[in-house]
Amino acid sequence: MAADLEYTHVFLIPAIIEDLNRAFMSGLARPLEYRRKQLRGLYNLIDEHEDEIVEALRKDLRKPKMEVVGGELPPIKEDILYFLKNLDKLTKPKKVKPMMSVNSMDRVEIRRDPLGTVLIIGAWNYPVQLLLMPAVGAIAAGNTIVLKPSEIAVHTAALITKLIPRYLDPKCYQVVNGAVEETTELLKHKFDHIFYTGNSNVGKIISTAAAKHLTPVILELGGKSPAIVANDADLDIVANRIAFGKWYNAGQTCIAPDYVLIHPTRATALIASLKKTVTTFFGDDPKRSPDYSRIGSARLFDRLARLLEDRPHDSHVRGGIALGGDHDRDELYIAPTILADVDSNTDPTMLDEIFGPILPILTVSTIEEAIRFVNERDTPLVLYLFTNKNRVTEKVLTATRSGAAVVNDCLIHAVERSLPFGGVGGSGTGSYHGVYSFNAFTHERATLIKTLGLEGVNSIIKYPPYNEKKLAIIKFFTTSTPWFKKGWLKAKIGSGILVLLAVLVLVGRTRQLRRIDG
Repeated sequence: MAADLEYTHVFLIPAIIEDLNRAFMSGLARPLEYRRKQLRGLYNLIDEHEDEIVEALRKDLRKPKMEVVGGELPPIKEDILYFLKNLDKLTKPKKVKPMMSVNSMDRVEIRRDPLGTVLIIGAWNYPVQLLLMPAVGAIAAGNTIVLKPSEIAVHTAALITKLIPRYLDPKCYQVVNGAVEETTELLKHKFDHIFYTGNSNVGKIISTAAAKHLTPVILELGGKSPAIVANDADLDIVANRIAFGKWYNAGQTCIAPDYVLIHPTRATALIASLKKTVTTFFGDDPKRSPDYSRIGSARLFDRLARLLEDRPHDSHVRGGIALGGDHDRDELYIAPTILADVDSNTDPTMLDEIFGPILPILTVSTIEEAIRFVNERDTPLVLYLFTNKNRVTEKVLTATRSGAAVVNDCLIHAVERSLPFGGVGGSGTGSYHGVYSFNAFTHERATLIKTLGLEGVNSIIKYPPYNEKKLAIIKFFTTSTPWFKKGWLKAKIGSGILVLLAVLVLVGRTRQLRRIDG
C-alpha cells in the first residue's frame, strides 16, 4: 500500500454501507434542490482544484495537462451542467397514453425513482473521469453512493478522498479505499446497483458477487477494438487519427484502437505515415516528450514488455517491430510501437486487449475478410472504420457488432453526450453519459392510479361469479381484433354492439340494486 493512500479499515465497511442505506431510506438524497446542491459541489471540487488534479495525474501517469484539462475533466463538468439544467424535466413523471380502454379515464404514468445505495468502482487509467462521471448520474438520480477509487492511481485517489467530504454530503456519499481485500469486503454486501469500469476478469468476479444479491450491474469493460482501413482512405489522415486514438494516454484507453486491418499492398505505406505522425506528435524521442504518458504500474509495464520480447527490429519479419519497442521499467516508459504483419493466430498481442502503446498491423485482402475477422472474436467496445464510401460504411456497420462505431476518427464518440457509452457481450453491459447516466441509476416505476368510484361497474364486470356476458365485455376491452383477419371490421362492430347492450343491461341492474338498497 502506497504511503500516499490510506486504505479503509475492512471492519468499517459494513457500517459505512448501513449508514448510506439509512440515509437513502430517510429520503435525504431525493429532494431536487438537495441533488442540485451536491452537483454544484462536485462541479466546484473540479473547478477549484484543477491544478491539484493535474498534478496528481502527472504523478500517477505522467499525464499531460492537455489530456487532463482537455479530456478527463470536461465530460464530468458538462454532465453536471446538463443535469442542473434538465433535472426538473428528467424527474417529472412521464404521462403515457393507456393502451387499454378500461384505463382510459385513469392516471397512467412512469415515475423516475432512484435505485438506492450504489457502488461505483473506478479505474486507474482515467481515475477522475471514470469514478466521478457515473457519480454525477447517480447523484442526479437521487441515490446514495460508495465511491471506490483505483488504488493504482494512488495520488489521484488520495486527492479525491480528501476533497469529496468537503464538497459532498458525507451522509450520502462515502469514499472507500483499498485493494483486493477491501473490494472483496464491499462485494459481500448488498447494493442496489454496482457500476464497474475495468477489465473483463474482474468484471466476472463482480458479476458473480452481485448475482448472490440479485444486484444489477453496469460493466464498462474493453476488448480488442479494431480499426479497419478501406482501400480508398487517405493514409496520412488515417495515420493522424489512429495515432491520436492509440497513443493518447499511452494507449491506456478502453476505446483505443487495439489493432489495424488493412490490405497487404497498403500496409507498408500506412506504417510509413504512422512513423511520420509519431515524430510530429512526440518528436524524435517520445521519452523526452512532455505530451506522452507513462504506464500505470510496474505490474502493468511488465505485462506489456513481455509482448515485445524476442521481436526483431525489422518490419520485413512477420510480427517484427517497425517502430519503437524501447522501454524503461524505472520510468514505466514504453515507446509508441508498431508491429508489422502480425500473425493473428500465434502473436501474443492478439490474445487479449493490449491496453498499452503497442499497435499490431494485420493484413486482409477484402472488406468481407475484415468483417469475418472481427465477427470471429469477442464483440469489441468500439469498431473504427476509415473510408469515404457510404456503401462500405453501411456494409461494415450492418454486418458487425460493437458497443459503438466511429467512422473516420477515434475516441471522439466518448465525449458526445447525446450518445450512450457502453459495450455489448464481452465488452460490457449497460451504458451511461448524459441522460443515459441518469437512466443507469433510475428505476422506471410503472404507476397506475385509479379511482375508488365505479365499484358497482367493477363488481358486475370483472369480479366473480363469472358469466358469458362478463366474458364478452372482458374480451372486448382486453383483446384487440386482428386487422389482418378477413371480416375483422364487421366482427369488431358486432362485438361492440353486444358489449354496449350488455353494459346497458348491467348498469341498469346496478341502478336498480342501488334504489332497492336506498
